[in-house]
Amino acid sequence: MIQLYRLSACLHRWHVPVLPRLLYMVNRVLFSVALPATVVMGQRVTMAYQGLGTVVHARARIGSDVYIGPQVIIGGRSGEVAVPVIEDGAFIGAGARVLGPVIVGRGATVAAGALVIADVPAGVTVAGVPARPIRASRGQPEAGLTGR
Repeated sequence: MIQLYRLSACLHRWHVPVLPRLLYMVNRVLFSVALPATVVMGQRVTMAYQGLGTVVHARARIGSDVYIGPQVIIGGRSGEVAVPVIEDGAFIGAGARVLGPVIVGRGATVAAGALVIADVPAGVTVAGVPARPIRASRGQPEAGLTGR
């Protein structure tokens, strides 16, 4: 699945006209993942269960060493132009929704089923609907964990 995306993205950068869209459709049918060739994705990104049910906005940016669970949506929000940015080392649990102009910081964790509509600081774990900070990772200051 990731290999098909990478090939599609490479062909898109080379301005090959039809093949990127065809590879997108193959990914969509075989793996039920919507991962457009225009997504900027770093190295060593893991999509659980081959990205089963995952939807990623065409302009989203995903860093390196990111884990994305199944059924995750990384997308826009009505009335907003900007889309999510997922920084290096982030973990996004199954069924999480990351919507709108948000940044999920380096090493942050988004719990399963969370709805992220505000920035997640680096190293912080968020959970709930809407997502609220519940814990800072080791070595991170506890400031900012009073909620949003």
